[in-house]
Amino acid sequence: MAKKVAVIGAGTSGLATIKCCLDEGLEPTCFERSDDIGGLWRYTEKVEDGRGSIYKSVITNTSKEMMCCSDFPFPEHFPNYLSHTKMLEYQRRYAEHFGLLRCIKFKTLVKNIRKRSDFSSTGQWDIVTEKEGKQESTIFDAVFVCNGHFVEPYLPLESFPGIEKFKGRWFHSREYKTPDGFQNKKVLILGIGNSAADIATELSHTASEVFLSTRRGIWVLNRIFGNGYPWDIIHLTRVKNWIRNFLPPAIKKWLEAKSFNRWFNHANYGLGMHEGDQWKEPIANEELPSRIISGCLVIKTSIREFTETSAIFDDGSVEKDIDVVILATGYSISFPFLDESVVKVVDNNISLYKSVFLPALEKPTLAFIGLILPIAALMPTAEMQARWATRVISGLKKLPPLNEIMEDIEKKKKILIKRFGTTRGCTLLVDYIEYMDEIAAEIDVKPNILHLFLTDPKLALEVFLGPCTPCQYRLTGPGKWDGARTAILTEWNRILKPTRTRVAKKLAKSSLSLPLWFLWILALFVSVLVFNFYSQTRQGKF
Repeated sequence: MAKKVAVIGAGTSGLATIKCCLDEGLEPTCFERSDDIGGLWRYTEKVEDGRGSIYKSVITNTSKEMMCCSDFPFPEHFPNYLSHTKMLEYQRRYAEHFGLLRCIKFKTLVKNIRKRSDFSSTGQWDIVTEKEGKQESTIFDAVFVCNGHFVEPYLPLESFPGIEKFKGRWFHSREYKTPDGFQNKKVLILGIGNSAADIATELSHTASEVFLSTRRGIWVLNRIFGNGYPWDIIHLTRVKNWIRNFLPPAIKKWLEAKSFNRWFNHANYGLGMHEGDQWKEPIANEELPSRIISGCLVIKTSIREFTETSAIFDDGSVEKDIDVVILATGYSISFPFLDESVVKVVDNNISLYKSVFLPALEKPTLAFIGLILPIAALMPTAEMQARWATRVISGLKKLPPLNEIMEDIEKKKKILIKRFGTTRGCTLLVDYIEYMDEIAAEIDVKPNILHLFLTDPKLALEVFLGPCTPCQYRLTGPGKWDGARTAILTEWNRILKPTRTRVAKKLAKSSLSLPLWFLWILALFVSVLVFNFYSQTRQGKF
């Protein structure tokens, strides 16, 4: 008899989880409080309680080939970076293709999830839901929490003294939808994440003046990278990841700064990082430096104090007659339907084994999917989590003993602090390839590069030198997809299809030009020589 499992939320993570449940023979019931799928990506003109909110002009900062589910690539005619309408269209196609809609109960609010009295032996949960004012209690064998972490706004008002007496309008960035109504307004935006930069650049075309206040700097990515390809297609490759991991941290940091500053010198634009600043996830915004250099947007230091009409900054400068303040201060992790006896959020973080399972729960029947911030796309990462979690809950995989789980959690905490720092916004960050490979290894779907080189050299070169697309995790093992090889070998066609809308004559190639794969092999060879020389030097052979 199939296990009955509950999935909370029908957004990106929820849909992938439903599909993985069906793949593993589980019987999922998804509870969605709104009347449609899509979660964060379903744009509405008004903010809805308990659901993520986006502005109308939002565009993804990861490309379609890197953010698809692993056995369902985006259509080739879709643009590389997607609007919310295209994202929602993809999710509808995904849900219809795999028959997911029949598993979803819309307009159903999850009120409470609690352990049953015999939980230690059964691992079962009582879930109380409400629809049209009527409550219902149901027993489930397991629960997947997929409600997202862009719902509850974080408002650190203590960091902005005097804002309570500010007479202008102020609100959190989740309430921003369009630039309508900001004409001839003087706008101050607090924060320096993707939303802050997007809103600032958009309003700089409408408002009379726009100020962007930040306590520290940020690296700004151009979505269009080498030869016009998406940044993640060029940057997130196995060979580059291998080289990055091989390099000492100081050299890696220097190369990172050099790479970012090649586009524009961040210090000259008020965005430079100070010595000792903790790492912060780069933002993707092609327009930001352009609006700064044209005087349409001004970068300011952090706020010292607000008056009734003005903002006083840490450097002593004052901006008077501010009309609107937008707090782009991020979000807080929240599970209003779970009691603190089950999970407690401390400093915007919960202690999870591999970002999925609670360590001390008597039975591993509660999984958190999508509670993570990969330095890449969330969708394939959440799907990978769901593939693993469903196999654990179905009994096909087992978690290690508690002492090993706790050792792993402590080890990951140290790595997190060393890599990203201790700031509030870094608690969910992970490196994309490392994390995907780690979870893939748990379910035996990590691609074996050496084996591929021996059996399928053409595919091996693309897997190793090309972008680490989600389809790589469908080449082998449970959930193997017969179309994975073709999808990987044709990914460059799908990348170029939406931009090659006019066929241009090719320029004659330079006799000195070398194929990209050759240059990467050469770089790899040089890296190995340097490593060998370094090792022998340490051993006193030179």
